[in-house]
Amino acid sequence: MKIVVLAGGTSTERDISLVTSHYVCESLRRNGHEANVLDVFYGIDDAEAIRFFLEKNDLAKLEEELKAKTAGVEAELERRKETREGFFGPNVLKLCKEADVVFMGLHGANGEDGKIQGTFELLDIKYTGTDSLSSAISMDKDLTKKVLVPNGIPMPKGIVLHKGEEFANPFYPCVVKPANGGSSVGVSIVNSEAELSKALDYAFESDDTVLVEEYVKGREFSAGVLNGEPLPVIEIVPLKGWYDYENKYADGATKHVCPAELSDEITKQMQHWAVECLKVAGVTIYGRVDMLLDENNNIFCLEINTLPGMTPTSLLPHEASEAGISFDELTQKVVELSINR
Repeated sequence: MKIVVLAGGTSTERDISLVTSHYVCESLRRNGHEANVLDVFYGIDDAEAIRFFLEKNDLAKLEEELKAKTAGVEAELERRKETREGFFGPNVLKLCKEADVVFMGLHGANGEDGKIQGTFELLDIKYTGTDSLSSAISMDKDLTKKVLVPNGIPMPKGIVLHKGEEFANPFYPCVVKPANGGSSVGVSIVNSEAELSKALDYAFESDDTVLVEEYVKGREFSAGVLNGEPLPVIEIVPLKGWYDYENKYADGATKHVCPAELSDEITKQMQHWAVECLKVAGVTIYGRVDMLLDENNNIFCLEINTLPGMTPTSLLPHEASEAGISFDELTQKVVELSINR
């Protein structure tokens, strides 16, 4: 099949998306597909577009070239606002229409939040992962809680704060995080009122809506789901600090234990909640749910990831591997499920 691996974009997770897309594209080529990486925001010129499905781009070189453009994203966004050129880069929609399927290698805003998925649905472009509505529900942590909690999903208590609102925090310690975002960008653990203002400023740099939640002290886990079936649970153990952006993507910064060292009962409960989270939010194909387990063995679901990372340090490929599913089998399965839905 001809496959566009859609990468980059404008979110704070742009560079992680480029890594994900690099590894996914390599895998798709090993699976026999005509696959190339395409930056959704910067696109390519007409001459490159003509050759797009005829020549394999140098993935390592392209990743570095596109990472070098990250610093200019904000300025380019401002320029396009003035010229009304829109979000999609040159030839992006044209090539996506020509492809048999688009593999969504995007992370974060304008990639994982349903906007691009909705565009593709209107243009009848096949793409991997769940649909636009469930993507939007899962990306917005405030909206996620409004959907999941009434359906019995256990989640930390908290409040929503909009930029400019007066706020007096009733509980410490707490976790402050942007409502829309991922990879722990903009997230802080706050232990006192003195730390709160700085944490709010940091979160509001990423989003106009912020969640302030009770801090749950415990072990951190993630449970993947593929085609409605749970994968082995993985425990995330940072060697220092907590599971922030640096620990997520720096080699050797975090220990992953899979299958997690849990009782069969707790393991089954976590897998149950992972499947239920995706079911209630309407997420299909694949996804991952992050969870905490406190000292009393209470499980708290934190968020749904509808386009999980596919980097060498990512969780979902590790979980799939423990289930006997290789990385190449995983990417092929995602393509097949998405094409046939």
